[in-house]
Amino acid sequence: MPTVISNDGTEIAYDSIGSGPPLILVAGATQYRAVDQTTPELARLLAEAGQRVISYDRRGRGESGDTQPYAVEREIEDIEALVVEAGGEASLFGMSSGAVLAAEAAARGVPVTKLMMYEPPMLLDRSGPEPDPQYVERMEGLAKNGDGDAMAYFMGSVAGMPADQVEGFRQTPMWPPFEAVEHTLAYDGRIMEPYGKGEPIPQGAWDGALQPTLVLAGGDSPEWMQSAARSAADAMPEGQVRIVPGQTHEFDPAVLAPEMLEFLSA
Repeated sequence: MPTVISNDGTEIAYDSIGSGPPLILVAGATQYRAVDQTTPELARLLAEAGQRVISYDRRGRGESGDTQPYAVEREIEDIEALVVEAGGEASLFGMSSGAVLAAEAAARGVPVTKLMMYEPPMLLDRSGPEPDPQYVERMEGLAKNGDGDAMAYFMGSVAGMPADQVEGFRQTPMWPPFEAVEHTLAYDGRIMEPYGKGEPIPQGAWDGALQPTLVLAGGDSPEWMQSAARSAADAMPEGQVRIVPGQTHEFDPAVLAPEMLEFLSA
């Protein structure tokens, strides 16, 4: 697989399909190319419509490196290295916690032409899940043994999978690739920390993100998720929000791609 070298020397593996204006897809928690079926289909649809689409394994996942110690700034540098490879500027589309990572990159000066965020799972009030102030420490502790307990906790307590389904999943051949990246759940936890306290987005957090920004949410997602999307758009200097009927946190690429292309072509 092709790679770029991030600022700290970490190799970041990526795929690139299509030709045209570059668009980098930024994955959320647990997503990477070995297990993700949604992103390749989304990339195909966007590439067929005239975009160059870059998807990559975030650090610590798949074929990318994982230089320690971890810091959110290193992941922003990973995106910047991909933008350089793409020609010096690119649009970003971030999914879930990857949406917040993409916003952080744009706000901190990475050359982003347009920014799209899908359902950043920010806990900004008390209408959604109860904030867990010890989430990062909990994930780091559970992941130390490398036995899948951190991933099981995430799938049950965060993603809402019933306990019997989690246990059944642990017995399938698909479990090991998920277990292999359970240590990165704490990475996403650190990305989300400023936005997971049950408090509004910190004043001025994304004032540096001056490019046009579209925040998307599914019409069938919980109201707290839609509200978070509205708040994210309000926090952007050039933000707008769009609620996509019939979609949830796990979107249909055939539905989302036209929404993205309309924004990119405007």
